[in-house]
Amino acid sequence: MAIGTRHWNRLGFERELWQQGTTLVAGVDEAGCGPLAGPVVAAAVIFPCSWLETGLYSKLRGLNDSKQLTEEEREKYYSVITSHAEIRHGVAVVDVEMIDRINILQAAHRAMNQALEQLHPAPQHVLVDGRRVKSLRFPHTPLVKGDCRSYSIAAASVLAKVTRDRMMVEFDRQYPGYGFAEHKGYATPQHYAAIGANGPCPIHRRSFSPFRPVAEPLELFSDAVLKDAAPPENPEVPPQSTSAPAS
Repeated sequence: MAIGTRHWNRLGFERELWQQGTTLVAGVDEAGCGPLAGPVVAAAVIFPCSWLETGLYSKLRGLNDSKQLTEEEREKYYSVITSHAEIRHGVAVVDVEMIDRINILQAAHRAMNQALEQLHPAPQHVLVDGRRVKSLRFPHTPLVKGDCRSYSIAAASVLAKVTRDRMMVEFDRQYPGYGFAEHKGYATPQHYAAIGANGPCPIHRRSFSPFRPVAEPLELFSDAVLKDAAPPENPEVPPQSTSAPAS
């Protein structure tokens, strides 16, 4: 069955690289930069370059930024992505201790590199949601709102989000009274009230407000956190490749 134009367009960045002979194109994304508690998780996904001819796998139609999907939809796509024989994927978790030690931005970038390193063979080029990642160890192209514009980034977004949400549900069992299963560690009124009543627990990020002194600088809350908290103000900025795709 022929694939619709909209689905072709969301494979546009991948298809351009495939047509140039770059067959191993990964999408990478993270989940959990903004919350007050819990780990940051990154995922990387490589679709088969044969989709240049066949188009997106039919069971992935409707795939989007994980924040635009329901929990049921995310779980469905997670199952499809992780069970498809030709889709390669990797997921990496950086815990709260490391976040507090090196800051959330560096922790997110570390998780991205670790997720990409799980892909075998290694990607030749990477599509990254958001802005350029200086520490990324692979040639890459940053895409503003990439999780809505690239299916491989959207797939990575789903894997990262589902993995982290499942972890927060388990943390809710370990540390009852904070509501982690509901708010997943984000700064909701319910979460603030629980912190006020119970104090912080072991998975709270002590480098984040309200745990750190207010006078400390806010540079830690950089582009990755802002992306996690709210969409970019100017999503139409054209992407620029930071390195020529491998041929």
